[in-house]
Formats: sequence, structure tokens, C-alpha cells
Amino acid sequence: MARKQRGIEKDQVVFPLAEPMLEMPESYPGFIKEIKERVVRTRLETIVAANSAMILLYWEIGKAILQRQKNEGWGARVIDRMSYDLKTAFADMHGFSPRNLKYMRKFAEAWPDVAIVQRTVARIPWRSNITLLDKLQEPELRLWYAQKTIENGFGKDMLVFQIDSKLHQRQGAAVQNFDLSLPPDQSDMANQIFKDPYVFDFLGTADPRKEAELEQRLIDHIQKFLLELGQGFSFVGRQVHLELGGDDFYIDLLFYHLKLRCYVVVELKAGKFDAGYISKLNMYLNVVNDTLRHPDDKPSIGLLLVKNKNKLVAEYALAGNTNPMGVANWESEIMKSLPEKIKASLPSIEEIENELSEE
Repeated sequence: MARKQRGIEKDQVVFPLAEPMLEMPESYPGFIKEIKERVVRTRLETIVAANSAMILLYWEIGKAILQRQKNEGWGARVIDRMSYDLKTAFADMHGFSPRNLKYMRKFAEAWPDVAIVQRTVARIPWRSNITLLDKLQEPELRLWYAQKTIENGFGKDMLVFQIDSKLHQRQGAAVQNFDLSLPPDQSDMANQIFKDPYVFDFLGTADPRKEAELEQRLIDHIQKFLLELGQGFSFVGRQVHLELGGDDFYIDLLFYHLKLRCYVVVELKAGKFDAGYISKLNMYLNVVNDTLRHPDDKPSIGLLLVKNKNKLVAEYALAGNTNPMGVANWESEIMKSLPEKIKASLPSIEEIENELSEE
């Protein structure tokens, strides 16, 4: 009925559900397996290529510093100034610290032949290259461990372990012409490259990625926290896909509260509170009330959880909304209207914010 009052066509609001696997063609499992493998392989090839481009850039910067120091007698103070200027020009990058610039110089000095860089060490993560520089002095051994890193998909920690345990003495230190293929997608090295902050600094995508990863951790934590209360929260779904007028949206967490007889929509944000978050949560509540809520259900409740919030901004953003939602007015607008025996079914502001701060 609410949908008709708003003038919304039924087919404009969709919660897509996957068709049962049993109804798929017989060849579908093999087909989707091939597509997944292609996606994984292409992602890995792309990120390894970005890593190689970054490390070649680092080598070029290091070589340029070496040449200036040799030809013009530049000292360490120039590196400090260089760091300041590069960080000013590329404020979203953290790879231009004085310490890292000095590693670039040491890297170029250790590998004077750019062909070797391109063929081998540019294919392993920067932190693994720093490990080779710090722990090994002989160029032949550095090259051998670099090749082993690619061959076996060593991450930084495993590389340190293998160097400390003298893998070269156990297997022989002769440099071989290994078939240097991409590391398996599940290897330590592949996982390290995917999460390497230097690579995502270089690509200019570090902050959104870090925020997305933090939000996923928060979703995991809050989902577990609410369910462990054991007082009525029933898990419905996470990242619940919603098609609305042809646009895609994803509800972070959706619960049904058995005692309150209502849906609870939870949105989590890792960054600072934004008034626009309230509008989106309000939209989700309207959709859930229109499409999922049974006539006997109570109005859905919304929870917007943020790591940092300006309480005054939050209160103004929440003012005037008819849907019960938000941490800022959780107790003042919701808890006061509940019977005493039901209040214990919901966490307090303090409990929720303690969970966020601990995570």
C-alpha cells in the first residue's frame, strides 16, 4: 500500500535473488569456474604490472639521485628537500619519505643493470626488495632469493625466514634461469602485492581501498557483536543487493528483530560522519518498509555507525526524519518508547561505540 501511495511501480524496486544452481544448465559450473579464474588471473596480472611500473620508477629516481650526487656532490639535505617537494606535489602518496628515497638510491646502486631489474626484482613487492637490500650484501644471493621469491610466491615474512634459515645453503646458491611465471593467486606474494600500500599510493587509490577494507572489518565485527547478544537479532544478510529504478545499492547489514518484530538496517562507515549517509539510510528504510515489511511488523529501525561523528551535525541531519534511526538519537527516540522488558533487547550507545572503538 505504501508503494502505491508513493507512486512507485512494483518492478522499480527489486531485491535480486540468485537462481538455484539446480536450475542452471549442466555446463554452467564449468563455465563460471573458467570466468572466475580469468578474473583472478587478470587482476593479478594488472596489479603485478602496476607493481613493476612503480619499482622501475623507484629505480629511475634512485639512479637520478646517484648521478646528481656523483656529478654535483649533492648531500643528504637534498633528499630531505626532495621528499618535501614530492610529498607536496603528490599529497596522497606516502612513498616519498626521506627514508624511502634513500632506499631508492640504494636500490639503484645495488642493481645497476636495468635489464635485471625489469626481468626479476621489479616483479616482487617493494618491501621484499627492501628486505633483500637490508639482509644480503652479495648481488648473486640477492638475485637468487629474488628468483626464489617469484618461483615460490614468498611474501616478505617468508622471505625473511628463508634468508635467516639460509635456504641457499640447503638448495645450492647457483643462479638458474627459472621460468619466472606469475605467482599463484593464493600465494603470500600475490596477497602482499594486492595489499601493498606503496602500490596503491602509486595508483592513487590507497585511501578508498583502506577505508573499504576497514568497513568490511567493522561489518564483520558488528555482525558478530549483535548476534552474540542473543536477545532477538536474527541475521538476514550482508551487502544485500537492492536494485532501485535501475540503480544498484547494497545494504551493509540487515537483521530482523524477533522481539521487536521489525527489520533493523545497519550501515557502517569507517570515515567521518557525512550528512548524506542519513539520506541513504532513510531511503533503505523506506524500501525495506515498502517491500519486505509484513503488515504486522513494526516500522524498521536504522543504525548508522561511524568511527567519527560530529554530534551536532548528526543531530541536525537526523532532525525531521520520521523513520527511527541513527546512533545519535538511538536512546532518545527509540529506547524511551519501548517497554522495559524490550529495552534489554537493544544495545546501548555506549556498548555500540565501545565495540567500534575496540575494533
